[in-house]
Amino acid sequence: IQIAQCFEATRQRCWRLEQDGRRARQQLARVEAERAALEVKLKHARNQVEVEMKKRHRLETELEKQERKLQLVFESLMREPWGSGVLSGEQCSVLSALAGRRLGVALAPGRRSSAVNESCHSLLSHSDISYDRTEDDVVRS
Repeated sequence: IQIAQCFEATRQRCWRLEQDGRRARQQLARVEAERAALEVKLKHARNQVEVEMKKRHRLETELEKQERKLQLVFESLMREPWGSGVLSGEQCSVLSALAGRRLGVALAPGRRSSAVNESCHSLLSHSDISYDRTEDDVVRS
């Protein structure tokens, strides 16, 4: 009777362990599916960040070109002898203020748009985002 009771206890324990193993495999399958979905989202996010960074760079380059053109026009107006006669005192002061505030700052080398907080740049840089697959390889082996 004791041996039968031991076998029954062992059988019940094996059955519980099999149930736990099934639940663990099901949970693993759910988590792996979720991980795969998150990897797809991460890939899309990286691509979107890259596209936005390229767009931003193109727009900043275009802005710098336009500001250089404006600076050249301003300098040309100020150098022309007829420029001071044609422009009123108020117009000259507005142009000077514009040149001092906007154009002087705009032509500074390496200048970036002040509308974007540069502290976010490192957070959004796609080169900073990485996913090391070696951890997966170790877990699966």
